[in-house]
Amino acid sequence: MTSTQRAVVASDPADTAAALFATDETPHRESDDVAGDYSAQRDAALPLWQQIEASLLKDIRAGNLSEGDKLPSAFDLAKRFGVNRHTVRRAIEALEERGFLRTETGRGSFVQEHPYHYPIGRRTRFGKAMHDLNVESRYRLIEAGIQTPPRQVSRSLGLISGERVHRIVYSSEVEGRTVDHSEAWFPASRFPGLDRVFAEQLSVTRTLAEFGVRDYLRKHTSVMARLPGAEVARVLGQSTRRPVLCVHSLNVDTQGVPVQFGVTSFAGDWVQLMVMTDS
Repeated sequence: MTSTQRAVVASDPADTAAALFATDETPHRESDDVAGDYSAQRDAALPLWQQIEASLLKDIRAGNLSEGDKLPSAFDLAKRFGVNRHTVRRAIEALEERGFLRTETGRGSFVQEHPYHYPIGRRTRFGKAMHDLNVESRYRLIEAGIQTPPRQVSRSLGLISGERVHRIVYSSEVEGRTVDHSEAWFPASRFPGLDRVFAEQLSVTRTLAEFGVRDYLRKHTSVMARLPGAEVARVLGQSTRRPVLCVHSLNVDTQGVPVQFGVTSFAGDWVQLMVMTDS
């Protein structure tokens, strides 16, 4: 970048901050250190963490950090920039909020990949959607049992007072990554032993088929963004401060009788919901 280019004020504060790390030398190559041999400038107008954010963002946009690449540890980045780890973590959190990075608990921070596209239509099947994307997916059972349903579940399933439900809690893994946390409720009287069948099949479609429900349709879907609870955040490996896409849904059999009510929290970094207008 030339000195003339550095004089231009960018509309993005992070782009403006990137000028603090610019030199008249040729940009560093992929073989160089990921964040360059720069030190944060303590007498600069922008805070140290914004300078580090800008430098990391510059590497991402230049392709020196590719999708899926793991960042150096906070300790290594702190040493490289000459700051403490708290300052580095603040820069990383800012890039997470902007969708450039993701952090997995116990693994570190990574450059965000493109999300998986999940179509929601008349027939919504997570496994089929991932198969169509040619990616490997599976369910992981977390908890199963019979309970008296919450009022919303009872009303959605059309149950009479006192009827109980199977509650199944599971997560979906795509290419080894956990992308959602799901709770599903099924009428216990219609599906005796469903918890055992689901544990064997690890599939809603195959489980319902065992009870003669060969096909089912999505009656309604509602989507909202919200902050996850501690358990959902733990399963997704993310912070409770990062929103998830919360989907409430009702599936019915071909006669229109409710068979499943579900609440699924999708990691917004990993899944893009596509509402289909199929017949």
